[in-house]
Amino acid sequence: MDFNNKFGNCPIYYTISKIEGKWKWVILYKLCKCSVLRYNRLWEELQPIAHRTLSKQLKELEADGLVHREQYNEVPPRVEYSLTKDGETLAPILNLMSEWGAQRINQEILGLE
Repeated sequence: MDFNNKFGNCPIYYTISKIEGKWKWVILYKLCKCSVLRYNRLWEELQPIAHRTLSKQLKELEADGLVHREQYNEVPPRVEYSLTKDGETLAPILNLMSEWGAQRINQEILGLE
């Protein structure tokens, strides 16, 4: 039995398959905190991410229905990203992950590991 047949119906595997990737969690978290971000602002926030990587991750998140892309036909072109309703449902998880990380960082700084 292959991996997808064995774990394809697992809710954890399904969730991870939609948001796996080095940058997707951070992209979702930035959009959660800022509501709407233009592409260049998001790119600046996520340095050292490459344009190609950011573009690919955003396209995947959009295809999975977690991120909305709004393009304005202006000169110069303007593109804004925001979370969809489904993307917004990840906010509690993202906030808990942020809190967990902040606590661990503080413990390391204080040497309380």
